[in-house]
Amino acid sequence: MKQHPRYAYFTVIIVILILLSYLPEQLTVWQNWALPVLAGCMFVPLIISILKRHHERARTFAVITNSIVMIGLISSVGILLHQLFTHAASASELFGSALVLWVTNILVFSVWYWEIDRGGPRARNEQEDRVPDFLFPQMTSGREDLKSWNPAFLDYLFLAFNTNTAFSPTDTLVLSKTAKVLTMMQASISLVIVAVLAARAINIA
Repeated sequence: MKQHPRYAYFTVIIVILILLSYLPEQLTVWQNWALPVLAGCMFVPLIISILKRHHERARTFAVITNSIVMIGLISSVGILLHQLFTHAASASELFGSALVLWVTNILVFSVWYWEIDRGGPRARNEQEDRVPDFLFPQMTSGREDLKSWNPAFLDYLFLAFNTNTAFSPTDTLVLSKTAKVLTMMQASISLVIVAVLAARAINIA
């Protein structure tokens, strides 16, 4: 059976924290080191829970960590929008910060999608009979070789990328209320970031 270990999760969270730490301090509500330290503190009980096979507890700590980085992302996007109209940042800072936040938005929501779909990675891996939050094309293809197909992290990353660029999940159906709320949030954040870039590009603010 195909495994979906959490190393992908840890890798993406670390990349997110690195990206957010590169933001100018005026784009964060705390010191640049605070968010990595806070999220890093969650890694300890998360790793312990994984090693002890306390899967539900591990998932709880993962959700808390996701929430921490999402708060950091949303607060920075809000400050970015404010700085657009107050001219508190230079054009280069604005463009650079917007790009960092746009990429971070993809990574943050790819982790969320990976975590919520059908009870999380462990439940999917063990083929637990749960209603899917996302319906991928492979799940409805009818092909014999795809009957036991399970989405990998790359599939959720692709889903998040599409939502960020097209403001919709494109070829994947969003089924659950939680998934719909998350995709709306991601598309909205992406739209705000793109609007900031567009406004700066045409020099209306």
